[in-house]
Amino acid sequence: MEYINLHRFAKLQLILKQKDNRMINLFCTQKLIAKLPINEGVISACSDAKLTYLSTPGAHPLSDWHANLLTIQRRNCVLLMHNQTRFPVFIIGLTKPDFAKLDALFADSFMNTLLKVGANDQQLQKATSLLGPLTIAKANNRSVQGTMNQMKGDIEHQLWFDKMNIIDCSPYRTTAWLAERPCMVKGQKDCIWPIKEMLTLLS
Repeated sequence: MEYINLHRFAKLQLILKQKDNRMINLFCTQKLIAKLPINEGVISACSDAKLTYLSTPGAHPLSDWHANLLTIQRRNCVLLMHNQTRFPVFIIGLTKPDFAKLDALFADSFMNTLLKVGANDQQLQKATSLLGPLTIAKANNRSVQGTMNQMKGDIEHQLWFDKMNIIDCSPYRTTAWLAERPCMVKGQKDCIWPIKEMLTLLS
């Protein structure tokens, strides 16, 4: 199965609403924060995600991600990356209402990407158990942001090379393609392979 069906997407939304104690820290660039419907520090339509200036590590291994708003061919896209594994999630063509449900879009894209890279049922169940509402903070890790910038360049180059429109791209296939390459991490001698690291984490 390539795509999560609507019933499963609705189930993911319910899971996010129920897991108030299982938060996902999402460290966003200023460009992305400016797009989020923040009202008095709360994204009310985004599972009550809060804007915080703290950078406290999450309580579980799937928690900490970075995210950036990319404008590609005049379309709003969001690239997210898990800090530890450098596993990406790429969301294409967001409109204004979409930013209010970023947590559900993230969960849906993440789960579909796991399917695309060959995650087994046990790993998918583990991922679902670790998902939760987003807590929004300011981006603070230059190493992760550097890797994200490299992936942005890879996406733009591939679009130019193949003469493709961004809307015609499969976000899950594109994310799987990005995750196949090794990533260098500041302060670490050996490179890491995002798919291998994420599936190991979920095992």
